[in-house]
Amino acid sequence: MKLFKSRKTYYLYNPNTLSYERVYPTHKDRFYGILRHLSMGVIFGLATFLFMMYLIDSPMESLLRKENKLLQTQYEVLSLRLNDALEVLEDLQQRDESLYRSIFQADSIPKSVRKSGFGGADRYEHLMQLSNPELIVETSRRMDMLRKQLYVQSNSLEELITIGKSQEERSKCIPAIQPISNKDLTRTASGYGMRMDPIYRTPRFHTGMDFSAKTGTEIYATGDGVVTYAAWKQGYGNCIIINHGYGYETLYGHLSKYRLRVGQKVKRGQVIGEVGNSGKSTGAHLHYEVMIRGRYDNPAKYYFMDLTPEEYDRMIQIAENHGQVMD
Repeated sequence: MKLFKSRKTYYLYNPNTLSYERVYPTHKDRFYGILRHLSMGVIFGLATFLFMMYLIDSPMESLLRKENKLLQTQYEVLSLRLNDALEVLEDLQQRDESLYRSIFQADSIPKSVRKSGFGGADRYEHLMQLSNPELIVETSRRMDMLRKQLYVQSNSLEELITIGKSQEERSKCIPAIQPISNKDLTRTASGYGMRMDPIYRTPRFHTGMDFSAKTGTEIYATGDGVVTYAAWKQGYGNCIIINHGYGYETLYGHLSKYRLRVGQKVKRGQVIGEVGNSGKSTGAHLHYEVMIRGRYDNPAKYYFMDLTPEEYDRMIQIAENHGQVMD
C-alpha cells in the first residue's frame, strides 16, 4: 500500500481493488498535525524576533546609537580643546614665574603646587561603567587639573596685582643706589662672588661688594627702611642693618661711626654712618650686602637709579677684575 497526499487529502492504494481509496485521519493525527504546524510557526517567529532584536536596530535603538556616537565625537573635540587650553595655561605659568614674579621680586610658586592633581585612585571609578570609559575618565581628569591650576594661577595674579598697587611705595624701599658717592667708579674695590681671602689667602665666597674710601667718608641708606641693627658684629666690625620691607635687607660693615639708632626710620640717600676699618679688614673701606628674603644677592643688580647702562657695565668689569677682597 502506498500513501498518496494531495492538498491535505490523503489516499491509500488498495492492491485488491487496484485503486486509491480516501483515508480519513483520526483526531489524534489531526491534533499532532496542528501541534506540528504550531511548533514550526513558533520556532520561525522566535527566530525572526531574535534576528530583528540583535541584527536590526529599533527606531529607539538607532536614535540612541546616533546620540552615543555624537557624544563620543563631542568628547573627542572637548579633549582637543582641553589640550589647547592647557598649552595656553602652561605659557601663562611660565611667563608668570620667569617674568612677572621676577619683576616684582615675588616668591616663586613651587612646581608641586602649580602642577598638583587630585588625590584618590577611585575618584573616577563611577565613570568606568560608561561606554568608552577611558576617553571620559581622561577628559574628566584633565578638566579637573585645568580647573585647579587655573585657581592657583588666579591667586598668583591677584597677589601680583596687590604688589603692583603698592609698587610706588615699594620702589622707595628697594635698594637702588650705591652706598657711598662713587660716580666715577674709582672706589669700586671688589665684587660679589668667589674671591681670594686677604688674610687666609684661600678662595671664599664674598657675599657683598667692597668700596674703598677714606675713613670718615659718608655712607648712605640705599632705600627707605628701618634700622634693625647698629652695633659690633663678628667679622663686620661696626655694622648697620636696615630692613627695607618687601623681603629686602642691606648691611653696611667696617664703619667708624654711626649716625642713627636702632628703630629709626631712614630715607634713601640719608647719611647713616661713616667709612672705617673696624672688624676683619685690611684697610678703610665699606663692605655692603643686599639680602632678599634671607638670601644674599649681588648688590650690583641694585644700582639702577645711580648709574647709566654704560657706567653699570664698567662697574661690573671693575668688580670682576678684582680677585681679592678687603675683608
